[in-house]
Parts: sequence; structure tokens; C-alpha cells
Amino acid sequence: MAVILVTGATGTIGGKVLDILAARGQRVRAVTRDPRKLPTRPGVEAVRADFDEPASLRQAVATVQAMFLLTVLASPTPRHDLAVLDAARSAGVRRVVKLSAIGTGEKIGPDVVGAWHLVAERAVRDSGMGWTVLRPSSFASNTLQWVDAIGKGQPVPDLTGAGRQGVVDPYDVAAVAVEALLSPAHVGKIYTLTGPGLLTVAEQADCLSRVTGRRVDTVAVSLEQAADQMLAAGMDRSTVEVIITGSAWARAGHNAVLTDDVAAILNRPATSFQSWAYRHAVPSAPAGPPRRPQPDPRRRRWPSLGWLRH
Repeated sequence: MAVILVTGATGTIGGKVLDILAARGQRVRAVTRDPRKLPTRPGVEAVRADFDEPASLRQAVATVQAMFLLTVLASPTPRHDLAVLDAARSAGVRRVVKLSAIGTGEKIGPDVVGAWHLVAERAVRDSGMGWTVLRPSSFASNTLQWVDAIGKGQPVPDLTGAGRQGVVDPYDVAAVAVEALLSPAHVGKIYTLTGPGLLTVAEQADCLSRVTGRRVDTVAVSLEQAADQMLAAGMDRSTVEVIITGSAWARAGHNAVLTDDVAAILNRPATSFQSWAYRHAVPSAPAGPPRRPQPDPRRRRWPSLGWLRH
């Protein structure tokens, strides 16, 4: 059986790709800087590799037939994607599925959305391997960043105002990635992955209010304010610029995009934001002050919304 390499194996999407492949009985090699962070699974080999260490990448891709390419960086750059692709080409890897982002290559004023993804996408297409590019919309799981604020009764920040987005369930994205890794039918395709409906941040907050039983308010934050706050919190300037460019693009209405790509590939409807929220709401925590959410063993990489429920 062919070996499938999964990069970003400890993250939201990469972790779910790993779970689905393992559940299907595939031979999987999970790449991480710290293999101790990965639980043991039948058929899954955890290997240490670092994008800045070419020798470790060459060892990671040896005997691999297909790979899921996802790099999550403190400072956005295509350099790591290019390093993995170079090692993969030399090792004879036949197929690559690249996780990119919706709107990659579009402009908002002088700025290019997903500029670093665009460079990596071009390299993927020029790699000589069978390739698939996935461009997901805003993840439903991004709202988990609001958990602490909601628990304290604070409004959550709204950077995109009236801009609606086709919020997508990360599990759907991972499931599409698995299909692209296993079937040649998706070679040479760019898929834009969205949920079934368009939502503003305020509408997502309203949905969470219904699910958790706690009022979830939003507060408008200008892009300038948001940039200042992120920089003050110690975020890398280039990361802040990527976030602000993407937020400005969505705020201007450019992410009001829906496709049927998820449904067509998975042969089922894309998961709605409400369904995602209910799936992550579990019985209420014991009486007392709100506690920081702990990982649910059934949803190892996502905290639960349930602790917020009345």
C-alpha cells in the first residue's frame, strides 16, 4: 500500500486528514517537529522533520506516493512549501494536495490576497506531480478564538462588518483533501471550498448565542485598530499584514462566494455553521465560574463550545 505523507499533522486540518486516512486503513506518515505530540495510531508513522532542514525533509518523503502540503508559519512565506516540493520531486512523489486559501491572487487595492500562497500554488502546478489545490473559505473553527471573551461576557471583535463569507467546516475541508489524495479524478483541479450559506460575523455570533444559551455580542473594530492590537500583542508584522489584507477583502464583499465543490466531492451537503456549532456543543460544565475549555477526547484538536452553555 502506498505511503501518504501529511504535513501540518498536529493542526486543525492536517490532524483531521490524518484521522480520516488512518480510519480508512491507509499507510500514513505524519510529519511534525515533535513526534511526541501525535497519539499512536495503527498504520501511522510519526517522523520528525523541519522545513528548514533539507536532510530531514528528504528522509520524510522517502517512499511516499502522495502528500498533503500544509505549512503554518509564524511569518508567512512560500519558502517552506518550496522546500517540501523540492524534496518531494527528488524522491519521486507522484501526487500533491496543497491547502491554500480562498481569494488567493485577488487584489484589494494595491495588496494581493494570499500572496505567499500564490507563489506556492504556482510551484505546485509546475512541480511535475499530479496536483490539486484547495482554497477553503473562512473556517467555522475560527470562532473558537472567541471562547474566552464569551465566557467573560465580552463582545467579540468584528473586522469584516457587512461582509458575508461562506464559512466552511474544517472537517469538510479535510475530507475533501483525503478524496483528492486517494483519487486521480481530482488531479489538475482547483477547488473553492465553502459552507452552504453566507454569514457575517454578527450572524455567526447570533448562531452561537442560540447554541450556547449565552448572549454573544460583537463590536466593530477598524482594520487599523485591529492591526495595532495584533502588533501590540507581539504578532509578526507580515502575519498581521496578511490578516488585514484578507479581512479588507472580505469586508468589501469579495468573499460572498458559495460553491458546490464540497457537496460534489463528498456526495453530501456541505456542513452548515449551525451544524458545526451544535456538534461542538456538549453537556454543560459543572456549576460554578466558567473554566478554560479542555480538549474533548473525541475532538482532540478543537476545544468545546459546551462549557459556555447554560
